[in-house]
Amino acid sequence: MSRAGEFEELRPLLFAIAYRILGSVSEAEDAVQETWLRYESSPTQPTSAKAFLSAAVTRVSIDVLRSARVRREKYVGHWFPEPLLTDPYADPERSAELADSVSMAALLLLERLSPLERAVFVLREVFGFGFPEVASAVGRSEGACRQLAVRARRHMDAGRPRFEADREEREKLAARFFGALREGDVDGLRELLAADASMVGDGGGKAPQLARAVTGAAKVARVLAAMLPWLARLDVTLEPHEVNGQPGAIFRDRDNKVLYVVTLDVLGGQIQTIRSVSNPDKLGHLGPVADAWALVREVNQARRPRD
Repeated sequence: MSRAGEFEELRPLLFAIAYRILGSVSEAEDAVQETWLRYESSPTQPTSAKAFLSAAVTRVSIDVLRSARVRREKYVGHWFPEPLLTDPYADPERSAELADSVSMAALLLLERLSPLERAVFVLREVFGFGFPEVASAVGRSEGACRQLAVRARRHMDAGRPRFEADREEREKLAARFFGALREGDVDGLRELLAADASMVGDGGGKAPQLARAVTGAAKVARVLAAMLPWLARLDVTLEPHEVNGQPGAIFRDRDNKVLYVVTLDVLGGQIQTIRSVSNPDKLGHLGPVADAWALVREVNQARRPRD
């Protein structure tokens, strides 16, 4: 098989590794492209294309993450990963674990690890690489990688997100939630929310967003219900869709442009956390993005009394 053929065969795995390390679709795609350039220009043919490419994409991702962290420290408001609708890498025997590892909650927990800890955890715990391969990828000894893995695993286990184990039950609950949202059923929404449910968004200062997180079932239900007249006036449509391996939805304007994306964390038959991403810089990979501020101006203009 040619180098190009080997690379394309492994591209889903390479993207999956990069995305979990970086939490960014665009940066992961750039890391995969840089990996191809390194592979293409390598003067010798590696014994294992998988080992070479996995190590290369890991090193590139670590470098990108180190610089990205400086930017994220100055980020306006809550920072969330870029929404991922479909994970290109599939392993039927580990589908549940892979879905959980790409969830918003898991990626936010990974943000607390150092770049090396994050890379070691992703390679070892998510994709099952052996320590010799992990050590080669991150440029550390096997002993050092084992220590990094222990620290990362301890931290992740302490805050590991829990989700409804039954995928079908999660989807049914999400369908009921979005149905109640469409109907403006405040009581119905409240019944589906955990008592300490929270709603938080990432606008990055570039799109309308809640000033702070909303906590408590009653408050969250009221805020959601208050959004409906605004959304209806703008002909916004709701498209249920799996997002980062969890139930979610894409909200689109009347021109079918992406307005924002929502994900739901479900546990114990109730919704624990509602996260929304409206920062246009994080939605471009999903298609044309709506001008949310223009829509707000449209609503405000409609509210003004006429002479």
